[in-house]
Amino acid sequence: MLGSPVYSANICAKMQALLERAAVVCDLNPGLLRHRVGAGVAAARRGGALQAIDAMNHFFLNHEMIVVGSTYWNMAYGQKPGDVKNDVEGLSNMKNLGEHMAFVLKALKAVDESGAV
Repeated sequence: MLGSPVYSANICAKMQALLERAAVVCDLNPGLLRHRVGAGVAAARRGGALQAIDAMNHFFLNHEMIVVGSTYWNMAYGQKPGDVKNDVEGLSNMKNLGEHMAFVLKALKAVDESGAV
């Protein structure tokens, strides 16, 4: 799972750098992240959260990962550090995302252990 604050209508510079560097590693090692599970989350004051989530999800999809979703978009709102704790809907979405992530991971483990394809 990757998460980014939104400062300027997209992922933060450090997340962009991480994704770009990781993409190079993945390009040099085809299949490195294939069938791994991922989800992107964002914390924003107002706009840009959806673009941030899309940027992270595109990285996952471009590297053959399984993307997990929630009830709604994986974002929470707040202006100052700690403000997202007051975003009841955002926190509920994160809880659901965690439950969905656990479900998918357990299902993949069961498939792996059964030898099914």
